[in-house]
Amino acid sequence: MVFYITNKAIANQSKSSKHCTMGSIQEQNSSTGQKALLDAQLDLWHNTFAFIKSMAFKCALELRLADAIHHHGGIATLTQIAGEAKLHPSKIPCLRRVMRVLTVTGIFSIAKNPAEDGDHVYGLTPASQLLAGPQNLTPTLNLILHNTFVSPFLGLATWFEHELPDLALFEMAHGKTVWDVIIHDATISSIFNEGMIADSRFVMDIAIKECGHVFQGISSLIDVAGGHGAAAQAIAKAFPFIDCSVLDLEHVIANVPADNGLKYIAGDMFESIPPANAVFLKWVMHDWGDAECVTILKNCKKAIPTRDAGGKVIIVDAVVGAGSSTLKHRETQVLYDLFIMVANGIERDEQEWRKIIFEAGFTHYKIIPVLGVRSIIEVYP
Repeated sequence: MVFYITNKAIANQSKSSKHCTMGSIQEQNSSTGQKALLDAQLDLWHNTFAFIKSMAFKCALELRLADAIHHHGGIATLTQIAGEAKLHPSKIPCLRRVMRVLTVTGIFSIAKNPAEDGDHVYGLTPASQLLAGPQNLTPTLNLILHNTFVSPFLGLATWFEHELPDLALFEMAHGKTVWDVIIHDATISSIFNEGMIADSRFVMDIAIKECGHVFQGISSLIDVAGGHGAAAQAIAKAFPFIDCSVLDLEHVIANVPADNGLKYIAGDMFESIPPANAVFLKWVMHDWGDAECVTILKNCKKAIPTRDAGGKVIIVDAVVGAGSSTLKHRETQVLYDLFIMVANGIERDEQEWRKIIFEAGFTHYKIIPVLGVRSIIEVYP
């Protein structure tokens, strides 16, 4: 009898243990499923709130928060930042919340203040150092984040409902093309020119240091749609043996600052390009569709000598898929492409570049991905 009871007890215990194990597995499966749902919700929220990052950053640019920290020797408290930016003291708690976003996203750093318990000091990261130093990119970023260029994206879904060819997204939002606005709105024109100059100074410094051989052997160069000539100035300074000129529309040339040692030519790249040993196109081709780009390249080909005589076209623009394979790099390139779509522009991958290059009559090209999300493309006749 005792033996029977013992075995029965063991059997009951085994059943109970098995039931508990199955329950634990079910609970684990349920927990895993719930976590997957919450992770999926996190992905949706992360993408939904992404614009807050941009707006917090836009706020930092407009308030010159990087300059405020820079003026305090590279680290500053909230009170110091608020004082430098001339903010009302009552807004310091709100500023802390903005700075929390900007530290989490890597724009600024944060550390305990060694002088005061419980307080924090904010510092410049490699990213925000580009907002306050000699390579200041603030004007370029102000251009990209200006309401004029951001607001059209609120109508992106509506734009997709219309058949092509259609108004550009920018034109649908503002009733004018982006170029009409830049030409006739003095404020936007100034922001645009300052943004282009800041970008040219930054990227050309790197291009010359990392890829100076591209400019070796050139006797003359024309910077097509070169605006106020910041890129051509950088080339002329680094390579004084190159005779540098700038081609742009008459209204652009008319507003060029006092003589800076360059020759400026009023003209239209869609009609003709003056002769030169090399043609330089920085951040130009992505503004135009394939047909327009083929026209520009054909005019470039007419302007330069044969390859044996040193003729070539040098393009600075994005090549989607070229360069680093990191997620941040790839994501920035495709976001950049969507941004330029606002004006019916496009960032091309290598196959898309190859198509327009060969269609324009060129025989060879070389992509040199040394400029972050952009590349240098050498094109030969």
